[in-house]
Amino acid sequence: MKKALATGLALIVVALAGAANANAGQGMPQAAKNIQPVSWDAWLAAKVAAEKCDADGDFVAALQYYLEYVRQAQALNSPARVAWGKNNAAYMIIKMHQKDATVDLAPAEKLLEEGLAVAGATEDCRKVLAMNLEHVKLCRGRTD
Repeated sequence: MKKALATGLALIVVALAGAANANAGQGMPQAAKNIQPVSWDAWLAAKVAAEKCDADGDFVAALQYYLEYVRQAQALNSPARVAWGKNNAAYMIIKMHQKDATVDLAPAEKLLEEGLAVAGATEDCRKVLAMNLEHVKLCRGRTD
């Protein structure tokens, strides 16, 4: 599972980096060519796919879709959705850690902190982000 998480995260980083540096699509890795255009339909598709993967217990795939959900929400200038997406992505990492204690929670902590820093996050979202961050810090043996 740890290897699958690392592979999934690496693919997403490659895809996002490729999209940021795309010129005319020439010489780009295949993953970068598959970046979804930004739209509310694409955001919704990522949300639906993430929820399905989560329900099916495929937390790695759900994490990937939640990260796409965040990317879409950022591009659509929807801070509340960005914060929720970061929370949901972090929660997939927490679920993976619950199944396999060797899964590193540092990425979840970073996502939760980033979510709390989003100016447009709702109060409900902030409460959930803070609760999940507290859990992650306790699991990591941190009390700060």
